Amino acid sequence: MSSAQYDVLAIGNALFDVLVRTEDDFLLRHGMAKGGMALIDEAGAAAIYADMGMATEISGGSAANTIVGLASFGARTAYVGKIKDDQIGKLYAHDIRAAGVAFDTRPAADGPATGCSYILVTPDGERTMNTFLGAAQDLRPSDIDEAQVAAAAITYLEGYLWDPPQAKEAFLKASTIAHGAGRRVALTLSDAFCVDRYRGEFLDLMRSKTVDLIFANESELHSLYQTSDFDTALKALAQDVGLGVVTRSEKGCAVVEGDSVTLVPAAQIDQLVDTTGAGDLFAAGFLFGLVRDAGYENAGRLGALAAAEVIQHIGARPLVSLKELAQQHGLPV
Repeated sequence: MSSAQYDVLAIGNALFDVLVRTEDDFLLRHGMAKGGMALIDEAGAAAIYADMGMATEISGGSAANTIVGLASFGARTAYVGKIKDDQIGKLYAHDIRAAGVAFDTRPAADGPATGCSYILVTPDGERTMNTFLGAAQDLRPSDIDEAQVAAAAITYLEGYLWDPPQAKEAFLKASTIAHGAGRRVALTLSDAFCVDRYRGEFLDLMRSKTVDLIFANESELHSLYQTSDFDTALKALAQDVGLGVVTRSEKGCAVVEGDSVTLVPAAQIDQLVDTTGAGDLFAAGFLFGLVRDAGYENAGRLGALAAAEVIQHIGARPLVSLKELAQQHGLPV
């Protein structure tokens, strides 16, 4: 296998995040399932925006958050996501490149606007997302650059991408290219509601070895195997995929490979402010440890550290250098 130009290439929904603190009654008023992610249309987006208070706006999307986290660790990174050639699209492109990520996806000249995700953060730190996919759902196989995918040690795919059919094809094209180049493919399950919609297809991706590594949180894992017993679900995951990583909030994470299970504790925090991006940043740290051959325990600790940093402030991007933070904690970078 030739040496990689990029440590990780991420493919996901390019979404402009609009974050706002709110109360539970706002969720009730708009019929939102707390803690979930719902797809909305432009009219729904406008209704939410009109009713909410002061917001923080940041370029986002799950895989984009992960790739920016990886760049903060010092990894060589690239991102593929569809935006429109509009004002928000231009802001998005500038922001992600400024974070040190290669972003060369051609913007759409027409069609829907650049996608937005309205993220409502309640006082308990829980986040509820309402997403207008916009241009993000128009990601096509032609947006996948064969040379770029082949040059990445790991291609990281966002489960939310499994909604639009053309993005699904782009996803499969990237996996075929990556494996043809002797590279690895990772998939984050993204959301328990996403798993509910595509359970059979996600299991097929794992069992057919279209993906080599799965990231899931506890609720996604339970949804995938339709069992409330964690050990049963974890055992099933180990049988279905080469490497599985399951986050368990304050309980840390479990890494499974065959019969081997590595348990890693969560990092300590002073105050939980906003869970947005916790899983995305955990994946960043774990993938960084993986490409640095740091071992599963250190990879889990790097993930836990990144997740702990991001949940102590509003927004899904680190506010400090994750590389320096890891060094301060004696972790390999």
